[in-house]
Amino acid sequence: MTLTAKKIALSEKYTELFYANQNKLDEGSSNLFNRMREIAFKRFEKAGIPGFKNENYKYTNLERVFGKNYRHVFEYEKVDVDLNEAFRCDVPQLDTHVVLLVNGWYYAKNQPLENLPKGVVVGSIKQIANEKPELVESYLNRQAGLSDDPMVTLNTAFAQDGFFMYVPDHVVFEKPIQVINIMRSEDPVFTTQRNLIVAEKNSQTKVVFCDHTMSDCEFLANNVTEVFVGDDAVVDVYTIQNQNNKANSVNSSFFKQGTNSNLLTSVATLHGGLIRNNLKVEFAGEHAEANVYGISFTDKKQHVDNYTNIEHAQPNCLSNQVYKNVLDEDSVGAFTGRIHVVRDAQKTNAFQRNNNVLLTDSAQMNTKPQLIIDADDVKCSHGATIGQIDEDALFYLRARGIGEDDARMMLMNAFAHEVVQKIRIEPLRDRIDELVEKRLKGELAKCHSCDKN
Repeated sequence: MTLTAKKIALSEKYTELFYANQNKLDEGSSNLFNRMREIAFKRFEKAGIPGFKNENYKYTNLERVFGKNYRHVFEYEKVDVDLNEAFRCDVPQLDTHVVLLVNGWYYAKNQPLENLPKGVVVGSIKQIANEKPELVESYLNRQAGLSDDPMVTLNTAFAQDGFFMYVPDHVVFEKPIQVINIMRSEDPVFTTQRNLIVAEKNSQTKVVFCDHTMSDCEFLANNVTEVFVGDDAVVDVYTIQNQNNKANSVNSSFFKQGTNSNLLTSVATLHGGLIRNNLKVEFAGEHAEANVYGISFTDKKQHVDNYTNIEHAQPNCLSNQVYKNVLDEDSVGAFTGRIHVVRDAQKTNAFQRNNNVLLTDSAQMNTKPQLIIDADDVKCSHGATIGQIDEDALFYLRARGIGEDDARMMLMNAFAHEVVQKIRIEPLRDRIDELVEKRLKGELAKCHSCDKN
């Protein structure tokens, strides 16, 4: 079968899947979801699953994972999960409100969250879209709906549930929300999850996403998260990706920032199979700031691809990106960073850096920083490095009596710490430091039920 024939067959597979299950998708879902399904799927059909010929996915061929056979989750499944065990596995010292999602659905046995600030709403996006559509309607698909990325349109066509959070004006929500995404099944599963976070003007909130697998099975997830950061609001969104090495995922995050808003988002990728993280930040108001960080550690045949797109659509805004990768064995990494400064976005400050360390000759890294500047009064820079451990620094440490393995560990910890130290939740920062150290030592740092083979 030719490549073209394979692509057509793959497209036909998802067309059949969608129309055979459209009634299941619509059943019980809010019209806020259903009204976009067919429109989004028509757009997906025109593009299909992206392969190497898609410029935005030139380093990651998704056809090989989306072409496999999975059981698709079209309704809530009763799966028993020990929430306390999942929580202890992650960040035991972190004082958070904890919610659990299983295979893309809000877990029915989640305990009601207590002592939430007045007006804060946290829960299942499916339920809240049905019961309180006024909280959802003005935001759902307002960012993702404009995307021409086929993975986003596929999510919009199939999405039914996920995480929702609403923080009203002037509410300072100090205790973080911890969202534990569990994948659990005895057979290969494809899941679709849609998340929406709304922080209204002058509010503050922190959300921690923890992605885990609790069975040694093949998984595929296609997730979309939309985040609205209102005027003068401060929002932190952290993600820890720590799944088995047969778990593949595409995660697309959209951030829209108002005037004087402040965003910090960070992704730590520790384990997984093929992982693609898409991120878009849009400055919709002046004097906003976005700090975007990422760190990944790969080995075996892992593949991690981070794609960022920062749209400076207003003047006097600041964006700062730092992505770092440590690649071992036969793993593959990719980073594409796009900064666009529009014509009237004067006084923009935009900085981007991608640093990578290859621990073996067979590890591969692809990096493509991009600057598109249509304004003339700006400060912008980008840069990328790919190399091995600094032999001079290694020699310096060994000359002071430090063994080679310990010296390498110290250098790798220092390399990663620049990203980790930016986390504004101290127990989470300490825990990721611990996970990073264990990862570099080859320890799995896994849940009792997880298998990272």
